[in-house]
Amino acid sequence: MNIRLEQPKDWREVETLTREAFWNVYRPGCQEHFVLNQYRNNPAFIPELDFVMEEGGRMIGHVMFSKAQITLTDGSAFPSWTFGPISIHPDFKRKGYGLKLLRYALDRARETGVGLLQMEGNIEFYKHAGFDLASKLRIHYHGEPAENEVPYFLALELIPGYWGNREGTYCPPPGYFVADAQPDVFAAYDAGFPPKEKHLAPGQLPQFCKSCGKPLSKDDDCGHNADGSINFDYCQYCSASSI
Repeated sequence: MNIRLEQPKDWREVETLTREAFWNVYRPGCQEHFVLNQYRNNPAFIPELDFVMEEGGRMIGHVMFSKAQITLTDGSAFPSWTFGPISIHPDFKRKGYGLKLLRYALDRARETGVGLLQMEGNIEFYKHAGFDLASKLRIHYHGEPAENEVPYFLALELIPGYWGNREGTYCPPPGYFVADAQPDVFAAYDAGFPPKEKHLAPGQLPQFCKSCGKPLSKDDDCGHNADGSINFDYCQYCSASSI
């Protein structure tokens, strides 16, 4: 196993890996490969914390870090960091590679002065790297009441005392929402990859019809496009009424 910095020659392979790792995991299809593609030109991107993992000469993992900030209760901005996407190829998942890559990256981040990380994820995995609920550090998640304990919003103080028992609210950097902000650009980019079927599946983020708000939990709840493909934006009734 080898972990090294990503190089420009790796970019397409890493984006393909990321697409494979996230396809149909959080939503029908995925956006993470486009986030990565666009983030490399973002001032918040940290190239010295952009790692790939190889096994037997094959690229199997990747993780990147980003500058971020927390808005303190007095309105001032406090510097912090986040990371992701972190990707492990489906053939190598649940074999310990993800935790090895994460622990390596966290050690390198600490060495460069990264004092505090926030991210969205499954605590049952990230607790093994030291993460806990961000609310325990009095870091609140944007769009949620301050008193709420958000189960997927996690934090880790890499340098003890860096946070200093402050209180504030975190919002992910804008670069993570680039696919929603530029849907046509994203669609054209994703069309350059081999076709894959999109599906609604258990465990994904909640999906709702953009017209009536009806929950969409399975493919049969959705409408269809003119070419017969599933339209994951609208339910079968709203989609039919718009034809």
